[in-house]
Amino acid sequence: MIKKKLLILLLIFVTTLLSFGCHGSKKTSNFTIPESFDTTRNYEITFWAKNDSNIVQKNIYKKAIDDFQKLYPNITITIKNYSDYGKIYEDVITNISTGTTPNICITYPDHIATYLTGNNIVVPLDDLINNKKFGLGGSELLFDSVSKDELIEKFFDECNFNGFYYAVPFMRSTEACYVNKDYVESLGYTLPDKLTWDFVWEVSEKAMLNKNPNQVLIPFIYKSTDNMMIQMIKQKGSGYSTKEGEVLIFNDTTKELLNTIASHAKNKCFSTFKISSYPGNFFNAGQCIFAIDSTAGATWIGTNAPLMDIPKEEVVEFETVVKMIPQFDVDNPQMISQGPSICIFNKSDSQEVLASWLFTQYLLTNDVQIAYSKTEGYAPVTKKAQNSLEYLDYLSRAGENNQEYYGVKIAATKLLLENVRNTFVTPVFNGSVSLRDASGEMIEEVVKATNKKQVVDDEKIQEIFSKVSSLKKLDQIEKNTDVGAEKLGELPKMSKILLISIVLIWVIIGSYAICIKLKNVKENKK
Repeated sequence: MIKKKLLILLLIFVTTLLSFGCHGSKKTSNFTIPESFDTTRNYEITFWAKNDSNIVQKNIYKKAIDDFQKLYPNITITIKNYSDYGKIYEDVITNISTGTTPNICITYPDHIATYLTGNNIVVPLDDLINNKKFGLGGSELLFDSVSKDELIEKFFDECNFNGFYYAVPFMRSTEACYVNKDYVESLGYTLPDKLTWDFVWEVSEKAMLNKNPNQVLIPFIYKSTDNMMIQMIKQKGSGYSTKEGEVLIFNDTTKELLNTIASHAKNKCFSTFKISSYPGNFFNAGQCIFAIDSTAGATWIGTNAPLMDIPKEEVVEFETVVKMIPQFDVDNPQMISQGPSICIFNKSDSQEVLASWLFTQYLLTNDVQIAYSKTEGYAPVTKKAQNSLEYLDYLSRAGENNQEYYGVKIAATKLLLENVRNTFVTPVFNGSVSLRDASGEMIEEVVKATNKKQVVDDEKIQEIFSKVSSLKKLDQIEKNTDVGAEKLGELPKMSKILLISIVLIWVIIGSYAICIKLKNVKENKK
């Protein structure tokens, strides 16, 4: 009787451990496209989107959802609005561990690369894209979908990594240098067609020498120092990383760039968003000459900007000119491609995944693409939208009024449209988010050091290299050699405990059984 009770208790313990260890780690199978879409069922689809707290963008999403649900009344789309891509990323990571990811997410390829360290978390879209019934331009879609060849190829290819398409592009932007032309000319300069770094630094230095003692002036402010360093490195033809995840950024070229930045920061010619605040605010007040920000931020920049964060009485009137970011070689310009994409998370119900894909495609239709691109300096990601009469008419009306046709915003959009061939993206891998952060952090550290009157030399920069590498855990990035496969990574701690516990329990059970057997043998000999 005692033997049976002990055995039962041990088995209960094993079962409990199994249940506890597997909680939240249920494996999702590979997605297989259903033969048909079941319209007799209802689907609840969650959609996480970013909109910059822009009510116009919120209304565009709302209209897209309403129009889509008229076509597919059995699919209910529930949107969760975010004002920051980083927060979406953090929430997705948290929800992966609990199996509660959204169905659809506005995101970036760098972020998706991290999501892929889980098992079957993000749906590879290749088969869906090419499906004759439900793929791009599919025969059974209830709306005018774009075909695969109607996507801008360069933007589409940005969503392909590890051998698969894990997203489709939604909007694209780049960075622009917004210039106070009047201020440049007042210093005796003529604004060139293409800016060079030398020109921007020279004008900035002269502005500081000529400013009034009580005048507030930061001649050059950069919004994203991540992008600043990445683009400088690309323009120099120096190393950043490999697609397998090898970090190359800590090199002599990066040292040279940081020394140059430090020399100008020392003279108060240069600062960053993180240190001084939003460049558009200084720019609109006449306190900044060169403000570099995303083309998507154009509606906040310029003395007639429809969106502005400073009081009207602080605004100074001047001519705003939109230029490509400064270059080292104007004949071989390099500028970053950025902007959100859309990914779909895997679920156990293949019909639910298909419903998610249908709405994802709907976001690529002209109604959504053109409406959203008008809100800021974004460019649509489809040839169909870019070549439409409606969009071409929009681009032709720059300056008609500041609400709908703000000239700076349309100029920023045209800058991207005319330079798609000159844009690039960095390699995507698990850890590329950290490397991107590290790129900007090095510039921030250099500027902070000069503000504290510290000497910035090769020794100091080497110290910054070590600090940033350690802080961002770049030495722990695991190189991805399994192209086309999702890496599962190291077993979680609980799984290790579970496996060890099971082995120990079976050892105990086996030992107990042997002891009983030996005892019975002894008793039989008596």
